[in-house]
Amino acid sequence: MTIAVEDRTGQGLVNEEMFQRLVRKITKEQDVSTERATRIMDQALAFLATCAKSREPLSPSEAVDIGWHTFILYTREYADFCERIAGHFIHHEPTDTGRISTNRTAVESISVTMNAIREAGFSVDLPLWTASADCNQCTDGCTHSGGDTGCHHHLIGAATVSA
Repeated sequence: MTIAVEDRTGQGLVNEEMFQRLVRKITKEQDVSTERATRIMDQALAFLATCAKSREPLSPSEAVDIGWHTFILYTREYADFCERIAGHFIHHEPTDTGRISTNRTAVESISVTMNAIREAGFSVDLPLWTASADCNQCTDGCTHSGGDTGCHHHLIGAATVSA
């Protein structure tokens, strides 16, 4: 017997008031519809929750990275989210530090990330994953990340580098 499991959404990972604040900020600053901002933020939260559990380096798309950048501006709420979801702060690391090398193409990085999000039980909003933001995530002390297109920043787990 097969039991259908409904995909989780990232939206459920923060309280509704915080989620709506993030959506409003994206709507205003990116000049996008509320519907698109909602989708962006949902996928950013799913991405971060997947990063928290993944041993693979993961990369957001350009659209998803907007949600991540928006959330990280709310430092207290972001730090609380990271502690609750990952058990540590999820850092966003610039590539010019030299701490992370790259060895995947942007397409490979996005493919690995979408598969990881699906495996974590989250829905993947495919139209939001069509372009790479050339950002990466690495946890548990790994020393490499994806993307080979002149990435301007990376993310690594707190176990590897402190802010």
